[in-house]
Amino acid sequence: MGILGNLKSLLGGGRVDIRSRFEILREAISGTMSDFYMARDRKTGQIVGLKVLDAKKTADFEARFKGLNKPSEGEIAIQFDHPNIVKTLEHGLTTRGQQYLVMEFLDGQGMNSLLIGRNERVLAGNRVELIRQAAEAVRAVHAAGFIHRDVCPRNLMVLDEGKRLKLIDFGLTVPAHGRFLEPGNRTGTPNYMAPELVRRQRTDQRLDVFSFGVTAYEIMTYELPWQRGTTGQAAMSHATRPPVDIREYRPRINRTLATAISRCIERDVAQRCPSMDQFLKMIRKVRDEDEPE
Repeated sequence: MGILGNLKSLLGGGRVDIRSRFEILREAISGTMSDFYMARDRKTGQIVGLKVLDAKKTADFEARFKGLNKPSEGEIAIQFDHPNIVKTLEHGLTTRGQQYLVMEFLDGQGMNSLLIGRNERVLAGNRVELIRQAAEAVRAVHAAGFIHRDVCPRNLMVLDEGKRLKLIDFGLTVPAHGRFLEPGNRTGTPNYMAPELVRRQRTDQRLDVFSFGVTAYEIMTYELPWQRGTTGQAAMSHATRPPVDIREYRPRINRTLATAISRCIERDVAQRCPSMDQFLKMIRKVRDEDEPE
């Protein structure tokens, strides 16, 4: 691209021809609002993750925040430099007007795949540390002044045979202040949505605490606290039914961990664990998944 071209791209004045710049090594995995590729950057030779956003779907989502000066997904994601958050290396616009992000390539498995497959080989003995790392990631997002809004197993990548975890996907992330907290923006993954989001009430970072808690519950049990579903109706049960006690699915679960997870999935936001920092303090001495017999 050359020095001038690089400068223009960094300043937002240039656009990137994706097929020219990157060698696609693995064709797209399609998401709700984007396509994701494994690619080789022809400039550096580096293997990267390449995310290309659907222009229309992205525009429709961004329209919800018209006049609020919302940062783009790339502008948000590139701010993070944390061991438990995927590293975004570059972002910009393609020659077709689509937003793109270049990220470190994560050679691992989605937590959702491990849970669907009940993969004890990877999860056994690693659950507490994986939950801790996920909490650290969400805490970092909150410390930076954002709400992730889609914390769920699909957005947790597990690496090194269960020893490391990284939070991904900032497509629904918004600043944690002002009009971004107002009712009406019901986005996320239904099974993990907080009740206040389902009810279209005002939200804050405790929305992520709830979604994290449901995710941690599932990591420990392979089950959800409520009936599983695939539509918005699944989320409605959060507001009307108490969760199944986690001990019913895992009777010997470490009691401190069970209490901490249960605090995160309180339907009443005022009773919920107030922050990821508080959750981490609650489990700071927890090392084992289960109580000894």
